[in-house]
Order: sequence, then C-alpha cells, then structure tokens
Amino acid sequence: MILSHNRLSGSIPSSFEQCLSLVSVDISFNQLDGPLPDNRAFQKAPFDALRNNKGLCGNITGLTNCKPIQSINPNQRSRKFFAVLIPVLLGSILLSVFIISLVLFSRADRSTSKDVQRPPAEKLFDLWSFDGKLAYENIIEATEDFNPRYCVGVGGQGSVFRAELPDGQIVAVKKLHVSDDVESGDPRSYTNEIRALTEIRHRNIVKLLGFCSHPRHTFLVYEFLEGGNLYEKLNSEEQAQEFQWRERINAVKGVANALSYMHHDCSPPILHLDISSKNVLLDSENEAHISDFGTARLLSLHSSNWTSFAGTYGYAAPELAYTMKVSEKCDVYSFGVVALEVIMGRHPGDLISSISSSESISHSTLLKDMMDTRLPPARKQVEEELVVLTAKLAFDCVQANPQLRPTMQQVAYQLSNQMAA
Repeated sequence: MILSHNRLSGSIPSSFEQCLSLVSVDISFNQLDGPLPDNRAFQKAPFDALRNNKGLCGNITGLTNCKPIQSINPNQRSRKFFAVLIPVLLGSILLSVFIISLVLFSRADRSTSKDVQRPPAEKLFDLWSFDGKLAYENIIEATEDFNPRYCVGVGGQGSVFRAELPDGQIVAVKKLHVSDDVESGDPRSYTNEIRALTEIRHRNIVKLLGFCSHPRHTFLVYEFLEGGNLYEKLNSEEQAQEFQWRERINAVKGVANALSYMHHDCSPPILHLDISSKNVLLDSENEAHISDFGTARLLSLHSSNWTSFAGTYGYAAPELAYTMKVSEKCDVYSFGVVALEVIMGRHPGDLISSISSSESISHSTLLKDMMDTRLPPARKQVEEELVVLTAKLAFDCVQANPQLRPTMQQVAYQLSNQMAA
C-alpha cells in the first residue's frame, strides 16, 4: 500500500491491525502521528517508508518510542468527569433552544412566502467545489460565454477552456457534449457520480472542483496546471530534449500511481476510460497529473457494459471498440500506450501493430530502436534499468487479451520499487 506524499494527517486507524493480507506500506512524507498499528506490514516497514511525518512513534529504528499511558487516580477522574459533563449539558440545552427557535422561524417564514414564485426548474444547476464559491455566472463571464479564444484543448467528449475567476483563481473548464444518457436518464444518478469524483484527492490526479448541469451548458471544473500536457511536451523539439529519462519515467510512474488509486483504493472503483498523452498534465516540476473525467464512470459490480464508444482512438483498448465491455483493464491498455509514447517520443501505433502481428519480436531487440533519439541513450545503469522495466511493463499492458494484462497496482508497485532503488 503506497500512500506517500498525500498530506494525510492524524493517527493511523487501529483497524489496520486486522489487515492480515497487507504485506508492505509506504506512508512517508505525510502529517501522521501516534503509534504504528500492531500489524506486520507496519512493524517491519523500513524507516524510509515512515519518514517525514509529524510524530509517528514505535519500536522501529529512526522513530521515537511511544510514551506509556499514565494512570489516573479516582479523584482526578471524578473531577475531569464533571468538568466535561457540565459544559456538555449546557451546550445541549443551548443547542435545543436554538433548534426549536429555528423550526418556529422556518414555519413562520413559509407561511409568509407562499405567494413568492420559485425560479423555474430549468434554471437550477448543481455546482460543487472545495471552497463552495465557484459560480455559473463567473465562469460564463470569464470565458465570454465559451469564446473559442479561451479554448486550450479539444477532445472527443468536449472542449477545455481557461477561465480566470474574479478572485484571481484560474480553473480549467471542460464543456461537455451532453450525451443521451444524461439527457434522458436519471440526472440524479449522473450527478451523484460526479459528486463522488469531486471527493478524489491524489497528488497525481487533477482535482475536479465542480460540475454544472444547465440547459445551455454542461461542464466540469478542474484545477488548472500551467505546465501543459504530455503530448505537447513530447511534440516540442526544445521541451522534449529537456525532458530527461528519469523525469519521463517519473511521469509514467505518476500516471500508474493515479490509476492504481482509482482502481484499487476507491470504493467503488473508478474507471477513467480516456487516458492519453493529452490528458496527462504536467506541473512545473514535470510531475504528472491525469485529467479529464468527462468519460469517467463509477464501476458498477453488476454492470460492465458501455453504451457508446469512449476514449481516444489510438489509446483505447481494442475490446472497447467492438464489444463495449469495459473494465479496469481498458485503462491498463491506455496506460501502456502512453508509457511507450514517453519512451519513443511519438505515438507507438505502428510498433503496437507490428508486435500484434509478430509475437517473436523480443523486447530487448526493440528497445534500442524505439528510444527517443532526441535524448542521449540512458548511460547510467539505474536509468537504463528504469527504461527497460518501463518498456517491459508497457508491452505487458498493451496485450490484446485483457486477462493477460497486469493490474495498475502491480505496475505502480514495480515502478515505485525500481525508482526507490
């Protein structure tokens, strides 16, 4: 279980003591404190997997020993009990008075406003954000009603616009092509899915701040990253030459970590279904963040059929095009295409086709011919091993048979271990 660099805080739940199948953990670079759970994965974890936390303690080299719990004599316990009880009782009384007053006021208000006309239902919209301040009118004004000059990208599911809000915050607004399942289906079902997606918090996933459904526009609101996308980076001669091998593999690892989180740490699991180099955004340090949940769906355990083609041609898994049967292995395939694209510096379509038609081609034979020639070959042994492992995992991910592809959890684990070596 890899949870490093996620800004987690507080103590680790004792329920982890029951997770007997947990074999390893990495909770470094968070704000955790308190004792480690009595679980082999935590007790046998190396210090590097626990470092840079607020105040973890335990019987592990590098951590401080936990302080013993001091006993409290009966008199102290009694005084503390009353010291807590009296404020609680007073607070309960005040809260009851407040609630009764609120109910009475609400009834009076309803009786005096029966003749006030409610706004028509078609003008209502749903919009959530981390600060609750994003407004439909602000976004329309910031984009001049989605003027093309604010458009920064176009995809199969919609167009992305850059919007600067009155408070100076810059967001990315994805204006969707509304599908039939949103218009004719239960809107509550769709908005509940989007509401769940706004709860996603991972360092390698662009934050979905809100969703708006309106008769004129339907759009998603994301945080905006100034670094551009992976496709632009690889197709710029100058930027590609500065995009070194270790940075490239680290970007691939970031995408793997994000998909592993969506598939294995979200309940229910979440599919992206449109992973491509244009949907991988980079920050100023070339850290990867996957974006564009326009086609994402919460994975129902009882239904895996997709009603229309989703994704980007050249990245979508072959089974998605002709059977419409989706699973997390569709994302695994798309990840493999992106990983090969990072190594080659261009889309690997011809290479994937040749592999499919010739199973005798070995990975080692291909590697020297497929690496981006704009960069010098990986000379350090560590870098060379990283590129070789990434290529091997990428080939495993683009196998035609979905059952033969690894899980994103397996891919993320191998890449993280190799990067840490």
